[in-house]
Amino acid sequence: MMKDHAKLMQAFFASGDIVGRKKLQKMIYIAKKLSFPFHEKYQFHFFGPYSEELTLRVEELCNMGFLTEQKEKKSGYIQYRYGVTDEGKAFLASQKADPMPSLENCLVDLNTQSSRFLELVATMLYFDGLKEKDLVEKVHKVKGKQNYSNDEIDQALNYIEHLSMISS
Repeated sequence: MMKDHAKLMQAFFASGDIVGRKKLQKMIYIAKKLSFPFHEKYQFHFFGPYSEELTLRVEELCNMGFLTEQKEKKSGYIQYRYGVTDEGKAFLASQKADPMPSLENCLVDLNTQSSRFLELVATMLYFDGLKEKDLVEKVHKVKGKQNYSNDEIDQALNYIEHLSMISS
């Protein structure tokens, strides 16, 4: 049971603070799509791939005192900042988690991106079985309100390629 919690703690420890629930969801989803051993199940939701399991695990980690969740007011809405506590570091040190050195590079890189961009990347990875032309059409269809430009889509395709190189 705690192995999946330990893997998430590794992700938080590697990333540093993660600002935003949506960003957190997309970072773990993208890492999972890049073959890192995260086991949370995802469904397509309003903001792209979403895992209720991940939400519950993060809540459990906060309740156990391993993570902090700080509310920050930002332009009329609440944003959440997650960080590892000293208890979380001790928990992680006590686990026999397999080291994932390339996970840190991947997550640090992902954490520098905006939530909007990660939403696009995660959506594209969700539909990665489609040919590029069909993928672009799908993105415009399911993310029409986001108004992603063709330049943003090209950047996301290049970024996915970049991520697969740094995570191997």
